[in-house]
Amino acid sequence: MNQETRVDYLITYLANENPQAYEQLKRKTMNKFELFRGLVNVRKAEPVTDEFIQIQNAYLTEINYNKTLTSIHDLQAFKKQLYLWQGDIATLNVDAIVNAANSELLGCTQANHNCIDNIIHTHAGVQLRLDCNDLMQAQGRKEPVGKAKITKGYNLPAKYVIHTVGPYIDERGPSRMKEELLASSYKNSLALADEYKLESIAFCCISTGEFNFPNQRAAEIAIDTVTDYINQTHSELNVIFNVFKQEDLDIYQSLLSNE
Repeated sequence: MNQETRVDYLITYLANENPQAYEQLKRKTMNKFELFRGLVNVRKAEPVTDEFIQIQNAYLTEINYNKTLTSIHDLQAFKKQLYLWQGDIATLNVDAIVNAANSELLGCTQANHNCIDNIIHTHAGVQLRLDCNDLMQAQGRKEPVGKAKITKGYNLPAKYVIHTVGPYIDERGPSRMKEELLASSYKNSLALADEYKLESIAFCCISTGEFNFPNQRAAEIAIDTVTDYINQTHSELNVIFNVFKQEDLDIYQSLLSNE
């Protein structure tokens, strides 16, 4: 089965589940991948057939691994254990990537939204939302800010995804409590990676996108928290600060150079 046949199967399956969403998305004249992606994004955390999983996995694996992948060995450390890389976090071949999740922890449900939560869930596959749903059902409440959960990475190059909810910043700006909660997102993610005996972890810029945390202060907290954690716990984790925007690259380069 080639990629065209796979995506046609997946779209048909998803369209039969949700004809209304299919008609709405199809009117936007998307390409087939974006149509598949949109249908997956809006899909509820419900079981799928083994055949769907098999075909989806083959489809996503070919997409994901046809991209240029980056591992820790491709990067040069700014200082011991600390790395900086600009690009798509879904192409990092590391032990764990960190997802900036929302409190529902089920992934972005807005079709084709260009947030990191959406991208990670899309390229991992529907199993990721199902796993997250199991965690939320067992927990019985929304995910608290600053905590962290871990799941498999499924079709991503990364072995695991660590999900954390960062603080939301309103017009009053970041308070001391919000700064501490952001630091907790980093600390709890690092601790979880060490608990699973991982060797590498990549952090996105937690809370700086939809959650409005000021980029400069968020980067300062990220670097200080990671550095303190490594020094205090003697962790051997290799940590990548993954940025997408040029603004964040400039900020991290400046801060890491002055460390």
